Amino acid sequence: MTNDMINNMKEKESTAFELNDKLCTSYNLSILEKGCSELNITLTERQKNQFIRYYEYLIEKNKVMNLTGITEFQEVLVKHFVDSLACVQAVDMKQVKTVMDVGTGAGFPGIPLKIAFPHLKVCLLDSLRKRVNFLEETFTLLGLDNITAIHGRAEEYARDKAYRQKYDMCVSRAVSNLATLSEYCLPYVKTGGTFISYKSGKVQEETDQAAKAVKILGGHVKDIQYFTLPGTEIERSLVIIDKVKETPGKFPRKAGTPLKEPIC
Repeated sequence: MTNDMINNMKEKESTAFELNDKLCTSYNLSILEKGCSELNITLTERQKNQFIRYYEYLIEKNKVMNLTGITEFQEVLVKHFVDSLACVQAVDMKQVKTVMDVGTGAGFPGIPLKIAFPHLKVCLLDSLRKRVNFLEETFTLLGLDNITAIHGRAEEYARDKAYRQKYDMCVSRAVSNLATLSEYCLPYVKTGGTFISYKSGKVQEETDQAAKAVKILGGHVKDIQYFTLPGTEIERSLVIIDKVKETPGKFPRKAGTPLKEPIC
């Protein structure tokens, strides 16, 4: 590779995310700002621009691949961005340094958390290669560092020493039941760390049913926090699970088993 080619690549990287104040003023961000204010999060102009760029690229790529069924700007702000940031109600993000996002899909909640809290080192895991490619392109576009995307199954990476019990916090907005999600996610969390499962509606019964699995996997259900997304009547839940001891070596079980045969 010639010096000119290297310089051109660097120039493209530096201009991939231009901080243009006009970008912010061309969108109504009031509901994002209100939601962040309620969560005690203050966004800089750069961060607001990153959220806008993220939205624009998400919608652009959604035309050629299935990333989200929610495409209207204000809905994305609330149902994806603010919702992703809601875990701040459950954990002090100043104390969190490393985050694993299991089943991240189009990057939720991992990318919004990275934008709002740049100090985080974040890993996003997804089973679809095309989505991982989209995520990596998004990192470059937004000028994000210390964030990676990996392609594979949660059960497989959770047995890899490079990932197992290495994270302060694991998050997931996946739709599997809590017992299954706990087997996917708790192996990534350090003892003393936290697993936060994002859920819809009331989840007390589901949480009670998963209590045995959580305990076997080294966790303890600390709390369930209920909230309503700003400007909507949409009820959301955060199941907060503390990692109190190491996950036994036999977990997670082989790929597919946690979904087919949840611990009970």
